[in-house]
Amino acid sequence: MDFRAASQAHVVPHFTKGAAWKADDMLVMDRGEGCYVWDDEGNKYLDGLAGLFCTNLGHGRSDLAAEASKQMERMAFYPNWGTTHEPVSKAATLIAEVAPGDLEDTFFVSSGSEAVEAALKFARNFHVANGDDARYKVISREWSYHGTTLATLTVTGVPKFRKTFLPMMWDGVRHVRNTIGDTAQTLDSAKAIEEMILAEGPETVAMVIAEPVQNGRGCLVPPHGYWQELRRICDKYGVLLCADEVICSFGRLGHFFGSERFSVVPDLITFAKGVTSAYLPLGGVIVRRPLLETIWDSEVGLYNHGSTFGGHPVATAVAAANISAMQDERIMEHVLANESYMAAGFEALVEKHDVLREVRGTGYFYALEFMASRAADHDLPDEHALALQQGILARACRDAGLLIRPDDRGATMLVFSPPLIADTAVIDDMHDKADQVVTRAAEWLAGEGSSSGGPSRS
Repeated sequence: MDFRAASQAHVVPHFTKGAAWKADDMLVMDRGEGCYVWDDEGNKYLDGLAGLFCTNLGHGRSDLAAEASKQMERMAFYPNWGTTHEPVSKAATLIAEVAPGDLEDTFFVSSGSEAVEAALKFARNFHVANGDDARYKVISREWSYHGTTLATLTVTGVPKFRKTFLPMMWDGVRHVRNTIGDTAQTLDSAKAIEEMILAEGPETVAMVIAEPVQNGRGCLVPPHGYWQELRRICDKYGVLLCADEVICSFGRLGHFFGSERFSVVPDLITFAKGVTSAYLPLGGVIVRRPLLETIWDSEVGLYNHGSTFGGHPVATAVAAANISAMQDERIMEHVLANESYMAAGFEALVEKHDVLREVRGTGYFYALEFMASRAADHDLPDEHALALQQGILARACRDAGLLIRPDDRGATMLVFSPPLIADTAVIDDMHDKADQVVTRAAEWLAGEGSSSGGPSRS
């Protein structure tokens, strides 16, 4: 079978333009091993994005595959409605052991979007159970990404994802500035959240949601004290604090949960992706036990939400095996030991290439941002940014054998998020391939942009 042709004839792709999907050279991926994948023509690529921030233990893990097979043979499925089973019990217990503070109870779903949806409903459910029926509003941040269902898309702050569906969105979300450009001395981004709570009326606000390191706009690491200030603000006004850790959990920042990196205990943590290293779909929201008890002790008596596949026995069996493997193989220590090496390589690329503004990130999660000229303080003209975003960078990455994301959310960027097993040899390879991509982009900009210059950044 011609799998490319069959897919083009019958598969509706995710976040892919029709022209790209119909291309004669659209990739057909065939296999993976460690930090690398191969297409059906035998071409090898470094998986510099860990799939989509999720193949944390890398490709080709026979132990995780064996765990899935064993559970399928024993009991492939039974719903987690009024009954339980061994795999979900093991996974939830392991998560409780590594989650911060009294975040002890997990509601399982199948994806990150579903996890955020569950958090939204839990926050509302809790406030109603607590007698605060007026609380329904959610405060999120500009350029944040929290999912693609209609509710989570409303919370998401990426304009191009929202535009088409604006008439269908609910009216309870308010977006405030993110942490880019903020400092530990001012914490203006945290002040913006408090100001919004006061403007809307604290009695109407249910939840504040934020990623420990924001993906949209390119790996925004918050200033020191930011998360402590969010905790203080939420406690002051009776608002729940949700850390959206769909990307940042299970080792991406060198801890099981990114909240640990910033020494904060939120009320809810959403997760997905790395919980199974993407070997099976699984996500969830972890909640503080007192919040759950408030719901159970109320007139409603239950968290009023559910899904057929939540707590799926095969997916949770793989999650338990994945978490145990991360502990046995000391993955967190590995990430923390190598993050400075990874960061230094990207910093060297910025020094080498005048078309790079800066590198941002921490752990195994970084973004390189482009500009026309750092020395001249010139931003990319819109037409050059668009050209880079819509094909030049993607083609350069593919030619270099590097699968990463050329990001266009608020700037022109390359985002890197390799499997957490990446050692210095893989990191060197990633830096070398990134150098090839940036060199090619710089050469194109020199040829196309030499006559037009660019505007100074504001």
